[in-house]
Amino acid sequence: MTTEYSPRLFADDHEISAIGEGLLARTLPREAWTHEAHLGACLWLLAERPDIDVDAEIAGIIRGFNESVGGVNDDSQGYHDSITRAYVAGVRLFLAETGETGLAGRVNAMLLSDVGRRDWPLRFYSRELLFSVPARRGYVAPDLAPLP
Repeated sequence: MTTEYSPRLFADDHEISAIGEGLLARTLPREAWTHEAHLGACLWLLAERPDIDVDAEIAGIIRGFNESVGGVNDDSQGYHDSITRAYVAGVRLFLAETGETGLAGRVNAMLLSDVGRRDWPLRFYSRELLFSVPARRGYVAPDLAPLP
């Protein structure tokens, strides 16, 4: 089920904070919005920005960013709600269990963990359901196992 890949790790806390701040300000370059940036920004939001209700605001944050860099949020591209919600649950789980300190230490450890894998949501969802239009447009509960 999993595929091997080597995540790009972050050099320091500032690099991750800059991604999170760029996401919120919609100034992050489109090419910087990688898988690692998605997860780093999510951990940064959950750990460093208690003023933001991630569950209530993440869809608008990412949709708005996508549009600001010329992206489209439709049935086949852009924001994917079920994948995002799965990773938010995974990042929360990682934060609750990690002994790592420091922003870069936590993000890098997460990227090297199961939660950081690109195919991690497929532990909970069949490919067919996860990549369906309803799962992209709104949250759809997993069909293989409950999210943590």
